[in-house]
Amino acid sequence: MIKPLVREILSKFGRLSIAVPELSDDSDLYNAGLTSLATVGLMLALEGQFNVEFPDSLLSRKTFSSIEEIAGAIEQISNK
Repeated sequence: MIKPLVREILSKFGRLSIAVPELSDDSDLYNAGLTSLATVGLMLALEGQFNVEFPDSLLSRKTFSSIEEIAGAIEQISNK
């Protein structure tokens, strides 16, 4: 349930040069055009959608590098 919502938010806020449906769950989002500025907007949208707050320990390029990584981070935060 998390990944489809991540994909929806990514398509709205990611400003990618590749369409989100063309990406696999482990595709590198930075290679697909994600910028550091777009990452901030994406993070804020994800926090609002999932009612979570990304801790400093997860504010890294790796966390937002793929749909799989984002979903894993949200699951980790939600289980705390």
